[in-house]
Amino acid sequence: MKKISERLTIPELIIYVAKFMFERELTDIAGGNISAVDGDTVYMTPTLAGNQWHWDIGADDVVVGSLSNIDEMKKNPRFSREGLSHLAIYKAYPFVGAVIHAHPKYILPFTANNTPIPPVLNSSKSFGTLQYHAEAPAYSQEQADLIVGMLKDNQDQMKTKAAAVLMPRHGVILGSPDLITALDCLQRMNTNAFSVMAQKWIS
Repeated sequence: MKKISERLTIPELIIYVAKFMFERELTDIAGGNISAVDGDTVYMTPTLAGNQWHWDIGADDVVVGSLSNIDEMKKNPRFSREGLSHLAIYKAYPFVGAVIHAHPKYILPFTANNTPIPPVLNSSKSFGTLQYHAEAPAYSQEQADLIVGMLKDNQDQMKTKAAAVLMPRHGVILGSPDLITALDCLQRMNTNAFSVMAQKWIS
């Protein structure tokens, strides 16, 4: 039996991941972005995929560009608002194969007041305590540079699983070697966030 990543093209895999995330409340209508690279080629969900299409998009809607010609990609009217952060991660860490920015149901309450998320489950120990980048204008190059800086000490983690940065009052962004691994890690982080909250209810 072939793995999902072997059965689908990269655009098809992005669509699969997008629907999986939305159906399981790993992101919402308000936003999120998914991208992957193959050599010099970047594949990214279009802007407003949640807001305007409720993540019901097709492979033909995926924006395709080149890491060696980022300026041209940014001119595309469908270029994602959070695309600068994706591209900055790929340029700084060439071993990263996929980036997901999401608004997970159980992570968002922590971002509302910039509360770090400690690992309380074995499945999340490798991620450490999730921390925030400093304040910066949303969708800006300044924000992208801050995210890249926050990931600097987690390069080994991004080569095998994923490393994440929390975004103040916004969501989370993570870099990973591939999309399926990124999705797996996002689910683990969200479940861990729920477990942190549930501990207080239980006690």
